[in-house]
Amino acid sequence: MTTIKLEYPVEDNGGKIEKLEMRRPKVRDQITAKKTSKSSDELEVLLFANLCEVAPAVIEEMDMKDYSKLQQVYRDFLS
Repeated sequence: MTTIKLEYPVEDNGGKIEKLEMRRPKVRDQITAKKTSKSSDELEVLLFANLCEVAPAVIEEMDMKDYSKLQQVYRDFLS
């Protein structure tokens, strides 16, 4: 698990999410996201939501600077 501290916390159910924890991806995570997504952008959102164990709406509400941190952590897992 890798912790990502958000510079711009996300509101969720009346509270603030200030950090996310992303676990290492498995093949089944990619397959599940592909089955339920309609586009490559949506695929990534669904995948990250699953890996961080949050609703996709939380990922969608993230500031792009914080979202790029998620993308980097994901790339680091794959390298």
